[in-house]
This record gives sequence, structure tokens and C-alpha cells, in this order.
Amino acid sequence: MLLTALIIFVANKLYMKRLLALTLISIIFSCNNNNSKDIDPDIVPPSSGIAAPLEMNYTIIAQYPHDTSAYTQGLQLYNGKMYEGTGDFANSSLRITNYKTGAVEKKHMIGTDKIFGEGINIFKNKLYQLTWQSHIVYVYDLKNLDKPIKTFNWPYEGWGITNNGTDLIISDGSANIYYVDAETFKVKSTIAVRNDKGPVDSLNELEFIDGFIYANIYTWRLIVKIDPESGIVKGIMRFDNILAPGDSNDRTDYFNGIAWDSTSRTMLVTGKRWPKMYELRTN
Repeated sequence: MLLTALIIFVANKLYMKRLLALTLISIIFSCNNNNSKDIDPDIVPPSSGIAAPLEMNYTIIAQYPHDTSAYTQGLQLYNGKMYEGTGDFANSSLRITNYKTGAVEKKHMIGTDKIFGEGINIFKNKLYQLTWQSHIVYVYDLKNLDKPIKTFNWPYEGWGITNNGTDLIISDGSANIYYVDAETFKVKSTIAVRNDKGPVDSLNELEFIDGFIYANIYTWRLIVKIDPESGIVKGIMRFDNILAPGDSNDRTDYFNGIAWDSTSRTMLVTGKRWPKMYELRTN
């Protein structure tokens, strides 16, 4: 009887030790699993399935003077003349310049304390000029820029504008790009711009080049190349060192402005109140 009781006592002790060990192991794994769920998404974000944009190299082939009073918002080369829309409220304008000399050949002032000029685009013999927050789009006959022939209401902020030969293409400072009917100014479709890291916002000045949308990113010295159907960023051009230190002062503002010369197949870029415009060729 005594021997039986002793055996039961020892068995219970072993069982309790085993149960304690299993409990500790369970707690340890449970803690590890909880930590894994909390931390892993921050350390290793899920794959977007989008390839990183290609770095696009270029060579600067010329530099030209640029009016430092021009707060550049829109830029387009058309029939050898540079059309430029500028902002900065009362100083907002629409102008035609000789980009090789920097001379302003014609200027139409549009700005007030409420009207801030933004992007411009020439499409089917008309010039469209956005405004920032007043929701007004000015439309000019290209033969006479002294007075708009009509205006449209635009429900979003106006930033950049270009065209693909069929529709106007507009940015509003977000990651959205809108395809717009030029006759009615109604939105036909919208794409969201993104890269391998996620949405790409602050899309500013736009230019349509060889089937792709090129866009300045506000406050950054870079241009992104966007697939116009998917919204995926396919390439990136960096301009960190394009402006020499001696060419900058306290009025020099952000990099902005893209124009395409289809004849020479070169790109022209500048910035808000920058003293120079740069002509470059992609490598």
C-alpha cells in the first residue's frame, strides 16, 4: 500500500513538471507569434508587384536665360515659341518668350489677390490656362491671348495640364491624373499614379512625350515618367545638382516646368524664378 502511494506521488510530480514545461513553451510561442504579427508588416511591407522605376540619364546640351520674375507653372514649346504660364497671385501671367534669349515677347496678366495662374496647354488652336484654387479655366484663341474666349469651371485645384492628342490631361496636386474632354471640360476617366512604394502625389507640371506623361513632383527636383493607362511610374529623372549655387538666391523657388521640342527631340526644363532654362537630351 505504501509503495503504491509513493508511485502515485512521484507520477503526479512528473506530470505537473511536464504540464508546467508545456505551458511555458506555449506562452513563449504565443508571445513570439503576437510580436511577429505586430512588427512584421512595418519591417517588411507587402510587395506591391510593381517594378521600381528606371533611373533615366540625360545630358545637358545648352543653357538659356530665364526671366527671374516668372513663377513658372506651365511650359510648352509651340512653333518655335515658348509659351509660359506663371503664378504668384497678382504676378500671374500668360506669356510668349524667345527661350534662347529669355526675352518676353508678349505678356497677358491674369492675376489678382484671388487668381493664381497655373499650368497651360495648347490643344487644337486653343490655349487652356488653369488657376490654382479659384476653379477657373481660361480658354484663349491661340491667335489672340489678350482676352479669353470662354471659361470653364474645374472642381479641383488646378496644377498641371497637357494633352495626348485626344483629351486634355490634368493634375490637381494629388496622385490623380484626369482625362478631360476639351469641349465640355468634363472628366472622362481618372488614373491613380503609383510606384513600387505606393501612391505618388504632388504631381505638378505635365508634358506628354512619346506616349508617356512626364510630371514634375512639387518641392522635388525630379521628373517622373508615367504610363498613361496604368498610372505606374516607369522612369525617374533626377535634377538635384542642375542649378549652380551661384544661380540661386532667396527668391529662387522650386523646380518646375517641362517642355518638349519634337523637332530636336530635346527637353527644356526650368524652375520658379530660376535664372536659367536647360535643354537636355536623354541618353
